[in-house]
Amino acid sequence: MLLIYSSGWQLPLFGEKADEAASGLLRVAFLPAYALGFMLVVGDPWNMLRATVRQPFLIVLMGVVAASIYWSIQPDVSIRRGFAVGCTTISGLALAARFRWAELARVFAITFVILIVASYAVCLALPRIGVMTELFPGAWRGLWMEKNALGGLMAMGICVLGAASLLNPREAKIWLPFALLAFGLVILSQSKTSLASLVLGLAALGFVWIVQRGPAIGVAATWAGVSGAGLLAAFIFLASDVFFHLLGKDATFTGRTQIWTAAMRQIEERPWLGYGYAAVWSDKSGWGPLAWIVHDAKFTPQHAHNSWIEQWLGIGLFGLAAWALFYLQTMTLAVIAVFRSRGALLAFPFLVVYSLVSLTESIAVVYNDFRWAIFVALAAKLAFSDKAQDEA
Repeated sequence: MLLIYSSGWQLPLFGEKADEAASGLLRVAFLPAYALGFMLVVGDPWNMLRATVRQPFLIVLMGVVAASIYWSIQPDVSIRRGFAVGCTTISGLALAARFRWAELARVFAITFVILIVASYAVCLALPRIGVMTELFPGAWRGLWMEKNALGGLMAMGICVLGAASLLNPREAKIWLPFALLAFGLVILSQSKTSLASLVLGLAALGFVWIVQRGPAIGVAATWAGVSGAGLLAAFIFLASDVFFHLLGKDATFTGRTQIWTAAMRQIEERPWLGYGYAAVWSDKSGWGPLAWIVHDAKFTPQHAHNSWIEQWLGIGLFGLAAWALFYLQTMTLAVIAVFRSRGALLAFPFLVVYSLVSLTESIAVVYNDFRWAIFVALAAKLAFSDKAQDEA
């Protein structure tokens, strides 16, 4: 199920012109993942219900997505993609309801191992597919359309493999070599943002491990972590030019600020309800919000390149508020888990990387998306702990 959601099969099978929005075959290819998700639900329906009711803001968020079909500029698109994101979300909830933390880490780790091996295979055996030749010549993209997707997923994968090693110590000799291979993919992708995300993710993993060594060292690590985060924020704010230079970026984040400005202009037209879930970026009418975004940004983006702006544009202020509350609940539970649960070894580093990537990519509330399924699974598991699962 997770391998299907990873979309790692699209580029090798359909090439660069694969467009899920236009290809019925691609949409049908996700149906087995939906079926497997519902099989997990049927296998443990009561735990699924217990895990779901602990996520009131996620329920509201999915309700806003469903309701947006009534004001969407493309109702048929919003219906189809709303159903897809609902199935993706259910799949994540089902994983949280079924598996304990150590088992969940193992499931994610196995998935990433397969993706890592397949990425090396396609890049080395079929470089015309796995290596970029036009925009960023020589950068590896593996099984995905561009290098940032490979780098970002591998950064998350390293955190997952590290957590799996700590949660399942006897299996560490299996997972750690693959974590090194994933690090190689991050480097070969030439994605500076992914590398920065990885550094923060590993720092978060180390922080959780140190905090859980004991109360005294936990207090010291907490103070050090808060101080370090404050110094990093001050450095970015006061020496932004140096920060961008270290990342190899300009102040526009490779044109992303142009997209954000153009999208915000369209949000001003319909701030409360938005234009309908996932309806903006496939609107070919020539007079809708996409046409104006293209006019203002001077090129055609595929999405908002920011998870927060994406929600506001698609499902309005109500949807943005629901997503913000769901995210806040998840991060609050993750911080609490750092001091109380071994599951934080898996959840906290992944969420740190996810949070950073969400600022420059649209990865929240995304249909048929590997990262969204994992985020939902971790969010639900933080609220439906191993202890609650045992009691149930």
